[in-house]
Amino acid sequence: MAWGAIATWRMAHDGVIEALRLLEEQQSAGDAVETLIKTVEDYPYYKSVGFGGLPNAEGILEMDAAFMHGDTFEIGAVAGITDVKNPISVARKLSKDKFNSFRVGEGATKYSMLEGFERKSMLTDRAHKIWEKRLKEIHENNLNPYDGHDTVGAITLDQTGTMTAGTSSSGLFMKKPGRVGDSPLSGSGFYVDSEIGGATATGLGEDLMKGCLSYEIVRLMGEGFTPQAACDKAVYEFHDKLTDRYGKAGAFSLIAMNTQGEWGVATNVEFTFSVGNDQAEAKIFIANMGTNHTTEIQPITQEWLEAYEKRIKAPVE
Repeated sequence: MAWGAIATWRMAHDGVIEALRLLEEQQSAGDAVETLIKTVEDYPYYKSVGFGGLPNAEGILEMDAAFMHGDTFEIGAVAGITDVKNPISVARKLSKDKFNSFRVGEGATKYSMLEGFERKSMLTDRAHKIWEKRLKEIHENNLNPYDGHDTVGAITLDQTGTMTAGTSSSGLFMKKPGRVGDSPLSGSGFYVDSEIGGATATGLGEDLMKGCLSYEIVRLMGEGFTPQAACDKAVYEFHDKLTDRYGKAGAFSLIAMNTQGEWGVATNVEFTFSVGNDQAEAKIFIANMGTNHTTEIQPITQEWLEAYEKRIKAPVE
């Protein structure tokens, strides 16, 4: 039986490696996707997810996350949750509730406390310094305040054929309090069906949710499209439609995997992702929008990786 994992951005690579180890040991897709995302949530240098994520306009770190089981269509999600170590774990727990499975704000945070999830101050000194620096830049240079919206989204396939999807994000940097993007929204930020495949999204949530692209990619795979063909068709046709009818299209990138562990990616920006399966070890790739509604994909170079590590850990002046 095929198995595999794919996730958005270079930041997910260590999590993908760990997920593949679990899947090779015949552990569940649910455990694999939760472990993968927790690895990203726990790392303080990733500015758009979990611990070290960047706060909203009032300096409060509000986080969103979701979990979906492809066998049962169970979904759990949280939005605007605060001071919880691993939002993805809260979302997975909520997926087992028939009612009240999507909690927001204070309700989500209270739920996590009552269920015994680990509490933690998720705003690091480094993230607070970045926030203060951005406030100063906005004031002095009359800049658009919004900057950065990279969600970790992941899909896993285990050896029993079960598939799961998960997302986690601190959302748009400098967002207004209470703002929610696409990440915890079914069909937009994620969707998975164990008889077909799954997809997750990252980018500007306000534009991603206009197209419900994760669901559309899964639907197209169900009609016989390969994951790559489904991604290309859904993403680029919607990019063109949104540009024509709305006047512009924000950044968005989507990943997909089917029941055979085959994968696909499409993006309208430069985008990195990590993927592996029973046929190939985890690797990081970089994707760009090509010509004729296709995606250009290449492995990252060592030089790119070194520059990335230096950039994310650079001192905040």
